[in-house]
Amino acid sequence: MCAINLFRDFPPKYRSNSTGGETEDEEPMFDPAWSHLQIVYDLLLRFVSYSSLDVKVAKKYVDHSFILRLLELSDSEDPRERDCLKTILHRIYGKFMVHRPFIRKAVSNIIYRFVFETERHNGIAELLEIFGSVISGFALPLKEEHKMFLSRALIPLHKPKSVGIYHQQLTYCVVQFIEKEPKLASVVIKGLLKYWPVTNSQKELMFLSELEEILEMTGMVEFQKIMVPLFRRIGYCLNSSHFQVAERAHFLWNNEHVLNHITQNRQVILPLVFPALERNTRNHWNQAVLNLTLNVRKMFCEMDEELVLACQGKLEEEDSKSSMAAEKRRLTWERLETAASFQPVGGGNISFLVNPATCSVTC
Repeated sequence: MCAINLFRDFPPKYRSNSTGGETEDEEPMFDPAWSHLQIVYDLLLRFVSYSSLDVKVAKKYVDHSFILRLLELSDSEDPRERDCLKTILHRIYGKFMVHRPFIRKAVSNIIYRFVFETERHNGIAELLEIFGSVISGFALPLKEEHKMFLSRALIPLHKPKSVGIYHQQLTYCVVQFIEKEPKLASVVIKGLLKYWPVTNSQKELMFLSELEEILEMTGMVEFQKIMVPLFRRIGYCLNSSHFQVAERAHFLWNNEHVLNHITQNRQVILPLVFPALERNTRNHWNQAVLNLTLNVRKMFCEMDEELVLACQGKLEEEDSKSSMAAEKRRLTWERLETAASFQPVGGGNISFLVNPATCSVTC
């Protein structure tokens, strides 16, 4: 009865965005048949929640095919239906232990298709909510299968443009993994750096917030594994022309745990971020960012003034070399242009000189 009433094909999606799911500016779509569907969902929820349910008998009906069809419904545009499915799937996962590996694999396949093929699915946030509680129940030490789910499914979920729709749930799942096994922090941060946005500032702000949350849980050994590429990226963020991104990157120095790691590894980190700080003090357009830069620079001076002076001297030396190289290139081009302007141009038996002052070329 449930299968006949619930399992159906959805109409073609006609939303303007190509990413699927509701954005902040779009109203959710409500199924006109919900009053009927709700009754069926309530019956199914009561069935799978029944305390005296004989799982050995029920699994003949709640089989792999039934679960797959339920998961297909998670792409519904109606948030009420997705919410009901979330509760039902969570109950099935908790009660039918025999189906747990299959459910994890099926959800992984949905995520793979979403990330690497379509980037269209309405129920990613709800599926991640289910897995947030599932991950918290994983036994220690974590199985290799569970770590693969993190590296192959959760981390690539940072790639799609629509990550903002489910980023809160995704961050929760990632944090649950790191709480279970802190060594995974470096794996997650490497994944963040791999999918770090270049032109999407709002997405970059989300990444910085998630990064700070992860760094708060990162031990010194794991921090040292990724600090070079990490602070090279943070240096770009400090220097961002988008003032909110630059501000958010500076705020990392307000976190005591992160600041402690930076202090103990300043010999490596300061040379990576000092050029960005110096560029900000010279020409950043936003006064708030400029003030934050001066505060961070002051922190480094209090940590190790000698190192700051060494970095400043090295930067001045590099700037001088860069200026000399630029001047050398300019003079070389001038000589080439002068030489080229007096080269004879062959045309049969006629030779003539090209005068750059009288030769006009429209590009």
